[in-house]
Amino acid sequence: MTARLPGLTMASIYEPNGGKDFPAKMRFLEALATLAADYEASGRGLVLCGDLNVARTDMDVHPKERKPNIIGQRPDERALLERIIGHGLVDVHRQMEPQNADLFTWWAPWRNLRQRNIGWRLDMVLASAALADKTVSCFVQREFGTSDHGAVIAIFDA
Repeated sequence: MTARLPGLTMASIYEPNGGKDFPAKMRFLEALATLAADYEASGRGLVLCGDLNVARTDMDVHPKERKPNIIGQRPDERALLERIIGHGLVDVHRQMEPQNADLFTWWAPWRNLRQRNIGWRLDMVLASAALADKTVSCFVQREFGTSDHGAVIAIFDA
């Protein structure tokens, strides 16, 4: 879903997880990179938020869940995510909490992983730098809802 506001476009993203069709996931990430490049070139503000299904770095995965080359942690996925961010976007939550190694937004629905905070950070708010500079707060609502994801809420000062 996309909302166009004066000077800003916000897009709610669900990136396919890639388990059934990894090439489709990569095509989606490529399309997001093109979109981000187009917005950067136009100077128009952009916010991409939602489930990107890629853990940006190893710090974004609990040590017990780190598995090199598993989908969601692969170098090629991470490189595309960095390319997207490289088009003038800021990972707002990580900017607010750069050293927080317990910042997760998804927990597998077994063995009480959510309660033990053994998860992955897959949900993000990526915002144009000018808007990211106006971030008041960004947090995960992990205690609400029935999803295996916690909603990420970013508040910006207009």
